[in-house]
Amino acid sequence: MSTIPGASVKLAPMNILFIMADQLRWDHLGCTGHPWLKTPAIDALARRGVRFANAFANSGVCGPSRMSFYTGRYPISHGATWNRVPLSVGEVTLGEMLRAAGRSLALAGKTHVMPDHAGLARLHLDGGSELGTLLARGGFEELDRYDGHHPPGEESGYPAFLRAHGYDSADPWTDYVISGVDAQGRVHSGWHMRNVHLPARVRDEHSETAYTTDQAIAYMRRMGDRPWVLHLSYVKPHWPYMAPAPYHARYTADQCLPVARRRDELERAHPVLAAYRQQEECLSFQRDECIRTVRPAYQGLIAQLDDHLGRLFDHMAAAGRLEDTLIVFTADHGDFLGDHWLGEKELFYDTVQKLPLIVVDPRREADATRGTVERRFVESVDLAPTLLDALGVAAPAHRLEGASLVPLLHGQAVHGWRDVAYSELDYSYRNARLTLGKDVHQCRAFSLRSERWRYVYWLDEPEQLFDLEADPDEFQDLGRETSTEPVRAALRDRLLDFLARRRHRTTVTDDAVQRGTGAYKKAGVFFGQW
Repeated sequence: MSTIPGASVKLAPMNILFIMADQLRWDHLGCTGHPWLKTPAIDALARRGVRFANAFANSGVCGPSRMSFYTGRYPISHGATWNRVPLSVGEVTLGEMLRAAGRSLALAGKTHVMPDHAGLARLHLDGGSELGTLLARGGFEELDRYDGHHPPGEESGYPAFLRAHGYDSADPWTDYVISGVDAQGRVHSGWHMRNVHLPARVRDEHSETAYTTDQAIAYMRRMGDRPWVLHLSYVKPHWPYMAPAPYHARYTADQCLPVARRRDELERAHPVLAAYRQQEECLSFQRDECIRTVRPAYQGLIAQLDDHLGRLFDHMAAAGRLEDTLIVFTADHGDFLGDHWLGEKELFYDTVQKLPLIVVDPRREADATRGTVERRFVESVDLAPTLLDALGVAAPAHRLEGASLVPLLHGQAVHGWRDVAYSELDYSYRNARLTLGKDVHQCRAFSLRSERWRYVYWLDEPEQLFDLEADPDEFQDLGRETSTEPVRAALRDRLLDFLARRRHRTTVTDDAVQRGTGAYKKAGVFFGQW
């Protein structure tokens, strides 16, 4: 029986493959128009399914963005507003919703889930029990968790795999995976972006991307004809931007998108952006040589990812799994790579906030939309309700803040669909806070993005506003122009209305509220009678 209100045990006989690439820009795919970058496997997905041209993250940061994917709730609701902020044990994730309905959610790769140790200890669940372990892992059954960006621990078999293939080191990730070797045989660290033009010391077949793909293929083989749900979550093309041969040299700097920045962006810059641009990664990406070194490597990592996805899809085709598997391909956010004089992500530009999103539904009902581009606004929070809907699991409506994409996939008429996307930022952990002399509770920002406008409300700082019709690259901030006050006022009111509608009453279902409305006399309470 279900222990989660709103869950159901009616399941569709279908598999789910939920693929996420870390820090992959929406405009770095062949099917989204990149003139040089070749991604045939991902492009083939777009031809078989629906590509969502206006998909947006609910945060431009790994952790909060992923928690919105996994809970179907906005960061202001789930509370994990930064990478180091644990998801509360009180939040219910997709894995738990599926488990209550008789399915499990397997993981190969990254989640960025931080255990809520304090919450687990409060419930006496921090001692390694089955439930405590599941909650600490965000509801995932970990085949091999590999978050990248630091040497793997016991949660991953990757270090042992590397040593078994001859990478003899106490820390083969640092010494081989993210290190390169020059023509003279000298070893250089990929933490220094000046070195990412070199080939990584690890062979392609032993790389992070290959290893993670291998875990997925092995899992599918073990499952055979039994239904499964798998989150395949790659750590690339996120930094360190070290690519193995031949991918490190697949593209030249002249085969990369031109950097989107203008000198006048630095004049009267918004105070928070000015502070961000003083951080080390932004100072590095303000150098032309950094952009021309990193962008080809970044594209090489994407080409490598596509090749291994092709290998995975070939395996699925041979096993007959493409016919009974719903496939999602997306990212958690993008990467500035020097655009707007910035490095990393976080801030409110489409470069970071817009996502690649392709969904392939194998059912006949989706035949009419195959190969189409859907332009309605969709968000990270829509993925959990979509997967529940696809599997026939009733969604806990009192919790979920997104909407199922299944009606859009099936070409059904949908009334009242959203016309804005929402995102937020908590930059209290960033050096920009110190530069601005702010308290940790002052570092919040909230954004709405419509077809025409990008609006940002900053705590204790000026608003931002970009007219996307006149300025699609978001170069000219109109947030302090008196002429735009009516537009900003309307969007400010819209934001307030949006925030007021968040679903914080999560301990009872909507049905329970409806049944209990006006029922006090049935409980023996007769107040107010004459």
